[in-house]
Amino acid sequence: MFCAKCGVELANSEKSCPLCGTRAYHPDIAREEGDPTYPKNNLPKEEFNRAGILFIITMLFAIPFVLAPICDISISGNITWSAYVSLSVLLAYIVLILPTWFKKGHPIIFVPIDCGCAGLFVLYICLATGGNWFLSFAFPLIMMLSALICSVVILCVTLKRGYLYIFGGASLALAVIMPLTEFFIHLTFNLRDHLVWSVYPMIVFFLIGIMLITIAICRPLRESLHKKFFI
Repeated sequence: MFCAKCGVELANSEKSCPLCGTRAYHPDIAREEGDPTYPKNNLPKEEFNRAGILFIITMLFAIPFVLAPICDISISGNITWSAYVSLSVLLAYIVLILPTWFKKGHPIIFVPIDCGCAGLFVLYICLATGGNWFLSFAFPLIMMLSALICSVVILCVTLKRGYLYIFGGASLALAVIMPLTEFFIHLTFNLRDHLVWSVYPMIVFFLIGIMLITIAICRPLRESLHKKFFI
């Protein structure tokens, strides 16, 4: 037989492991009532320094944030493309890493902040390129998407159920946003006056939304999908 803890081969006459001292468990050895069949796992849990890992990740984001302007100035003598790189890195850090610094970071707080930062980044691009498309195109689109994302997050966090209804409704809302997006593009850039490409994603999002809501309403279908696909 073998030790249940370290795996050392034991003689049939041994009652404990000579290496780790764990009691030998064998069907022929009488055990007291209530004595567990296997020893408890007393191995220490692996611990990691959460703040240290986040600090390392922060430094990895800081390197391109600082290095891009330095390279830009050394090459062109001025800050041109590096501003987009640095702001993109900063936006990615705010969205992906900043909430992890807080042990109880609430998504209801961070998601609107992320949407606002994304809107400011788009505004900077518009001003830096000398465009006049922010108010007529980017701003309404960002507001619609931000309202949709915040609504989905708030409903998921507060209700903690009915996810099929929530995401089905979000998909239907995206179906409405698609033609509005093309409308704002035509209005801003003076393009054609009829819908072209937005019809196709609108149909896709509409069908997905109807499918999710149908699954949520039909309990036998929902249970069948859960058994087959674990969803």
